[in-house]
Amino acid sequence: MNTDQKRIAIIVKLLQYSYPNAHMMLTYKTPWELLVAVMLSAQCTDVMVNKVTPILFSLYPTMKNIATADPTKLEQTIKSTGFYRNKAKHMIGAAKLLIQRFHGEIPHTMEELVTIPGVARKTANVVLVNAFHKNEGVAVDTHVLRLSQRLHLVPPTAYGNPIKTEQELMKQIPKSEWGNITYRLIDHGRAVCTGQKPKCDLCILANVCPSVFLFQREKRGSM
Repeated sequence: MNTDQKRIAIIVKLLQYSYPNAHMMLTYKTPWELLVAVMLSAQCTDVMVNKVTPILFSLYPTMKNIATADPTKLEQTIKSTGFYRNKAKHMIGAAKLLIQRFHGEIPHTMEELVTIPGVARKTANVVLVNAFHKNEGVAVDTHVLRLSQRLHLVPPTAYGNPIKTEQELMKQIPKSEWGNITYRLIDHGRAVCTGQKPKCDLCILANVCPSVFLFQREKRGSM
């Protein structure tokens, strides 16, 4: 194990220690409800999605209800989550395909999930790990993308690229942690390593973070 691999292993352990109960915040009852909630969460907060989904599923309680929904009415139900026209289109398309190709069941593999309208690897990873406890990859959201770069968990060639970032994280992080690392990084990104003003002086990863000096220098320069 080289020096950088040791540093990343320490980061993983420290995140485990700091966020032992990190988990997804979306609420759901079935794999279908989870899939819909994750689709709605794109460019939207989990808090807002959790406000919308109880209303949505009371109006459209089954997959078939959404497959046959009037797009305009469905759009109005999910409007507060943003990008509602595309989301409604994808939800209807997903419901139709799942009924036709998968007999109304959510598939258990990455290869099948990414054939569903509106489902890319991030959504598929979230569904697989939370609904079926399967680690087939690492879900990369904006927090994971940002922290992977700041902590140098991935090489510069992957910076800003969710697909390359996931590929590199899968090389660096034990498979048993693939499902957890997303939520540990999200929690750390929200609480400490924020987008604009990271709290490096409070960070448990400060001693193993290559970006600390840069942020501290910027902070001194702004005083």
